[in-house]
Amino acid sequence: MESPNQSTTQEFIFSAFPCSWGSSVSCFVPLLFIYTFIVFGNLVIITVVQLNAHLHTPMYFFISALSFLEIWYTTATIPKMLASLLSERKSISLSGCLLQMYFFHSTGISEVCLLTAMAFDRYLAICSPLHYPTTMTPRLCAQLTLSCCVCGFITPLPEIAWISTLPFCGSNHLEHIFCDFLPMLRLACTDTQAIVMIQVVDIVHAVEIITAIMLIFMSYVGIVAVILHIRSAEGRRKAFSTCVSHLTVFLLFFGNVALMYLRFSATYSLFWDTVIALAFAVLSPFFNPIIYGLRNKEIKEAIKKHWGQAKIFFYKTKDLK
Repeated sequence: MESPNQSTTQEFIFSAFPCSWGSSVSCFVPLLFIYTFIVFGNLVIITVVQLNAHLHTPMYFFISALSFLEIWYTTATIPKMLASLLSERKSISLSGCLLQMYFFHSTGISEVCLLTAMAFDRYLAICSPLHYPTTMTPRLCAQLTLSCCVCGFITPLPEIAWISTLPFCGSNHLEHIFCDFLPMLRLACTDTQAIVMIQVVDIVHAVEIITAIMLIFMSYVGIVAVILHIRSAEGRRKAFSTCVSHLTVFLLFFGNVALMYLRFSATYSLFWDTVIALAFAVLSPFFNPIIYGLRNKEIKEAIKKHWGQAKIFFYKTKDLK
């Protein structure tokens, strides 16, 4: 319970960033490159999908929606990380911290839901190919994407609203590289209540993650069962190739998220907390444009086509001058 003579902290200091200027700059440069690549790569995917009629399919609609979410997912944390690396104080206000947590988790949960919807899409495409065009209509794709976003932006609201009511009257040093539930709850003054709520938050996160994993797992059990019944090796390879990108992104994203949010009472050192946070907040989004863009034959060919058209236009403009 907060006593009358205690003042509530209105600002937090990130203590996981390097202290020396040289180390900060050496972290700033690669992080800036990664963030630029994430934004540019995802914008390229969205643009290419919109410009090419043959990519106007459910799979590519979901990929472009995922790319859109990835931009905002990383924008919730990385710009503040970059600013903190070049700042002496490395601080964030309480309201700024709550907003960062909300947008980071809302876009993250939206991605989890969307990856689940994408697994459902692959299941229908492979297990019910005759009914797929009439079932997975553009309207259903839009409804599923909207539902994922609504679920994502509503789910974290109760936790954020509850944390906003807690008193933070002790240390204001946040042992993390961005605002997150557990590092903030550790700074709350209400010991008993905070411990109980940490367990509740753990359970909520576990239910969200395990539900998504089970739904995706069941979709792939059905997919594998159908693929194994395909007689030709070429047919099996072609069927499974449509799932490889999604499966890779799923394993990469959920593996790191599970390490962070399915730990329950287990605790990691500040170093490993930071490594895991960087893995799912920075590295996983960095690989997504590579997996869905550079490793995808249709998107790669579309990028080459538009790049060639851009070069021709540039040379024609140059000749006119």
